[in-house]
Parts: sequence; C-alpha cells; structure tokens
Amino acid sequence: MAAPEYVPTTKDQQPRRGLGLPPARPWVAGRPGELQAAQPDGRTLGTPGPDQGYGLVLAKRFVDRLVLDGTTADDAVAGCLGVGLRRAALFGRAPVIHDFDIAYRIWGFLGSAPAELVQLRTPLFQAASHHYWDQRAIVDHVPDATLRLTHQEVASRFPADWRTLLGL
Repeated sequence: MAAPEYVPTTKDQQPRRGLGLPPARPWVAGRPGELQAAQPDGRTLGTPGPDQGYGLVLAKRFVDRLVLDGTTADDAVAGCLGVGLRRAALFGRAPVIHDFDIAYRIWGFLGSAPAELVQLRTPLFQAASHHYWDQRAIVDHVPDATLRLTHQEVASRFPADWRTLLGL
C-alpha cells in the first residue's frame, strides 16, 4: 500500500529533534500558604478527605426519615454532615451512605432517641446550619472508636448504649 505524500519516507525527511530538555528541578513547598509538614489535626480542625462534597448529597437523602423533636432538618443535616465526613476520612475514602446512617443514628435522628439524648442534642444542634463552630463541636463529641464501628454494630447498640457511642 502506498504512503501519502506527507508521510516522511527517508531519514532526511524526518522532523528534526530539538535539544533535549534538562531534568526537572525538585519541587519545594516554599509559598506562604503551603504546609511544611503533615496536615494539622486536633479539635475544631476538621478531617480532610476525598470527595467530601458528595457527602452533602448523601446526608440530604435522610431528610424524609428524620425524627427531629424540635430540631430543624437543616440543623440536623449540618450537624451530622461533619460526623459522616469525618468517619469517611478516617478510612481514607469518599463518603458512603452508611457514614450518614451512623451519624444520624448516634444522635437519635433515626428514631427511638431517649429523652436525655434529645435534651443533650437540642442546644448543640440549635442553629448549627448557621454556625461552623457549633458543627465542629457536634463532630468532636463523637469518639473515633464509635466512627470505626460498622453501621450494624451501631444499630445494635443504639439506644441502649447511646452514652458510650457519644463518648459520655
């Protein structure tokens, strides 16, 4: 089969190669906003994780099933969103629906919440959708040991063991 006219057939017709590029210089975090070490962690600092924006979609899927007992749906979603995202980030993955099942369940929003839990959560969740520090306080109430449980383990332990699930 014949080659088209624009295809080089001899070595003289080949495109010329330019000079080789020098090796890349190493990158150093030297700008003011760049972290020099690991991500800082601790109370109120949050837990970064992948694809956390999708967590809001998942958290809003529970709105029709929430038992609010005086808390608004927006405040319940805002407070439990951080709990679910923190659980996902602890495992180093994007959020899944079970992260939010655990978040809503341990705070009693999926039903059968004891009166003491409702009394505890009401001031915590009041206007949480408007106040970032209130959201961080809600997240910081939940210990890592609870977040590492499976959603079946949390469902079997709630409501009888709600104080332990919240680290009280």
